[in-house]
Amino acid sequence: MIVAGHRKRTQPAPPHVVFEALTEPDRDPARPWLTLLADEQRPVVLEAAKPHLVVWSSLWPRRPDAQVRFDLTSDGGFGTRLAWTLLVDEPMPDDSLVGHLRKRLNELINASYRNSMDQ
Repeated sequence: MIVAGHRKRTQPAPPHVVFEALTEPDRDPARPWLTLLADEQRPVVLEAAKPHLVVWSSLWPRRPDAQVRFDLTSDGGFGTRLAWTLLVDEPMPDDSLVGHLRKRLNELINASYRNSMDQ
Protein backbone atom coordinates (compact mmCIF):
# COMPACT_ATOMS: atom_id res chain seq x y z
CA MET A 1 0.00 0.00 0.00
CA ILE A 2 1.10 3.56 -0.64
CA VAL A 3 0.50 6.69 1.42
CA ALA A 4 -2.11 8.96 -0.18
CA GLY A 5 -2.37 11.36 2.74
CA HIS A 6 -1.20 12.01 6.27
CA ARG A 7 -2.02 14.54 8.95
CA LYS A 8 -1.08 14.89 12.62
CA ARG A 9 -2.96 17.07 15.13
CA THR A 10 -3.56 17.09 18.84
CA GLN A 11 -6.91 16.12 20.30
CA PRO A 12 -8.13 17.31 23.70
CA ALA A 13 -8.88 13.83 25.11
CA PRO A 14 -6.32 11.27 26.36
CA PRO A 15 -5.29 8.38 24.08
CA HIS A 16 -7.59 5.77 25.65
CA VAL A 17 -10.64 8.02 25.06
CA VAL A 18 -9.66 8.74 21.44
CA PHE A 19 -9.03 5.01 20.92
CA GLU A 20 -12.54 4.19 22.17
CA ALA A 21 -14.07 6.85 19.91
CA LEU A 22 -12.28 5.42 16.86
CA THR A 23 -13.17 1.80 17.64
CA GLU A 24 -16.76 2.56 18.72
CA PRO A 25 -17.82 5.83 17.04
CA ASP A 26 -21.44 5.59 18.26
CA ARG A 27 -20.49 4.74 21.84
CA ASP A 28 -21.63 8.11 23.18
CA PRO A 29 -24.93 9.19 21.53
CA ALA A 30 -24.57 12.62 23.16
CA ARG A 31 -21.40 13.19 21.07
CA PRO A 32 -22.09 12.03 17.50
CA TRP A 33 -19.22 12.72 15.15
CA LEU A 34 -18.97 10.07 12.42
CA THR A 35 -21.51 11.59 10.05
CA LEU A 36 -21.02 9.99 6.65
CA LEU A 37 -21.83 11.40 3.22
CA ALA A 38 -23.94 9.58 0.62
CA ASP A 39 -20.80 8.23 -1.10
CA GLU A 40 -19.34 6.84 2.14
CA GLN A 41 -19.81 3.70 4.22
CA ARG A 42 -19.20 2.92 7.85
CA PRO A 43 -15.63 1.65 8.38
CA VAL A 44 -14.79 -1.68 9.98
CA VAL A 45 -11.96 -1.87 12.51
CA LEU A 46 -9.33 -4.07 10.84
CA GLU A 47 -6.71 -3.80 13.56
CA ALA A 48 -6.53 -2.29 17.01
CA ALA A 49 -3.87 -2.18 19.72
CA LYS A 50 -5.18 -0.27 22.71
CA PRO A 51 -4.52 2.61 23.12
CA HIS A 52 -2.02 3.36 20.34
CA LEU A 53 -3.25 1.98 17.00
CA VAL A 54 -6.51 1.68 15.06
CA VAL A 55 -6.84 0.70 11.39
CA TRP A 56 -10.12 1.24 9.56
CA SER A 57 -11.36 -0.30 6.35
CA SER A 58 -12.31 2.04 3.54
CA LEU A 59 -14.97 4.69 3.98
CA TRP A 60 -15.42 4.83 0.21
CA PRO A 61 -17.06 2.03 -1.82
CA ARG A 62 -15.36 3.38 -4.96
CA ARG A 63 -11.97 2.75 -3.28
CA PRO A 64 -12.56 -0.47 -1.30
CA ASP A 65 -8.79 -0.99 -1.08
CA ALA A 66 -8.25 2.15 1.02
CA GLN A 67 -7.39 1.91 4.70
CA VAL A 68 -7.00 4.57 7.36
CA ARG A 69 -4.34 4.05 10.01
CA PHE A 70 -4.55 6.03 13.25
CA ASP A 71 -1.48 6.33 15.48
CA LEU A 72 -2.17 7.73 18.93
CA THR A 73 0.43 9.00 21.40
CA SER A 74 0.28 11.21 24.44
CA ASP A 75 0.85 14.89 23.78
CA GLY A 76 2.84 15.06 27.02
CA GLY A 77 -0.15 16.35 28.96
CA PHE A 78 -3.82 15.35 29.06
CA GLY A 79 -4.39 15.14 25.29
CA THR A 80 -3.47 12.95 22.35
CA ARG A 81 -1.23 13.45 19.36
CA LEU A 82 -3.35 11.75 16.68
CA ALA A 83 -1.91 10.98 13.24
CA TRP A 84 -4.04 9.56 10.45
CA THR A 85 -2.55 8.00 7.34
CA LEU A 86 -4.60 7.20 4.25
CA LEU A 87 -3.26 4.10 2.50
CA VAL A 88 -4.32 2.88 -0.94
CA ASP A 89 -3.27 0.19 -3.39
CA GLU A 90 -1.74 1.05 -6.75
CA PRO A 91 -2.77 2.76 -8.89
CA MET A 92 -2.85 6.00 -6.94
CA PRO A 93 -6.21 7.76 -7.35
CA ASP A 94 -6.22 10.94 -9.40
CA ASP A 95 -5.38 14.18 -7.59
CA SER A 96 -9.02 15.25 -7.38
CA LEU A 97 -10.12 12.06 -5.61
CA VAL A 98 -7.08 12.04 -3.31
CA GLY A 99 -7.89 15.63 -2.34
CA HIS A 100 -11.50 14.70 -1.58
CA LEU A 101 -10.52 11.68 0.54
CA ARG A 102 -7.96 13.68 2.52
CA LYS A 103 -10.39 16.54 3.05
CA ARG A 104 -13.08 14.17 4.34
CA LEU A 105 -10.72 12.47 6.79
CA ASN A 106 -9.57 15.83 8.04
CA GLU A 107 -13.20 16.99 8.43
CA LEU A 108 -14.21 13.83 10.29
CA ILE A 109 -11.21 13.63 12.61
CA ASN A 110 -9.93 17.18 13.05
CA ALA A 111 -13.30 18.91 12.92
CA SER A 112 -16.26 16.63 13.74
CA TYR A 113 -14.52 14.46 16.33
CA ARG A 114 -12.62 17.38 17.85
CA ASN A 115 -15.81 19.47 18.08
CA SER A 116 -17.69 16.58 19.70
CA MET A 117 -15.14 16.61 22.51
CA ASP A 118 -15.88 20.28 23.17
CA GLN A 119 -19.59 19.60 23.82
